[in-house]
Amino acid sequence: MTSPEDRTRDGAADAGRTADVLLRPLVPDDLDALEDMEEALFGAGAWSRASLAEEIAGPGRWYVGAQDRASGELVGYAGLWFDGYDGQVMTVGTRPDAQGRGVGRMLLDALLDHARELGAGDVLLEVRVDNEPALRLYERAGFERFGRRKGYYQPENVDAWTMRRKA
Repeated sequence: MTSPEDRTRDGAADAGRTADVLLRPLVPDDLDALEDMEEALFGAGAWSRASLAEEIAGPGRWYVGAQDRASGELVGYAGLWFDGYDGQVMTVGTRPDAQGRGVGRMLLDALLDHARELGAGDVLLEVRVDNEPALRLYERAGFERFGRRKGYYQPENVDAWTMRRKA
């Protein structure tokens, strides 16, 4: 399993198109859709079905999905790990055909709200240095870069920015 990381492939809403989605907890029945999105979004770095199953049920984890109201399909997902002090964004992903409609921001806002409810001090994340849509999303949400991790994303060997903001 990949280490805790941000995995966003979504930017801000564009051209006035916004998603009409319902945010809900992820359940094991979502694994087929999650596995498909992982492969489409992250290719060689995608989490396995077993890793996804462990994540959505793991202690201290909170995973939420964005379900399209019209089709009923899962179009995005995000997860937070709380260690008792800080929150760690584990992943944020939006299906390619739903990107640019604000789904990623809705999911991120849900994670931040949950971190505040838990009493987290900070929320941390890692993001690929070459993922401009994700960097824009996080910076607009108040995250600041504070470190760089060399070769963090494997097997691609791509660096990550470490970012944080107050919960």
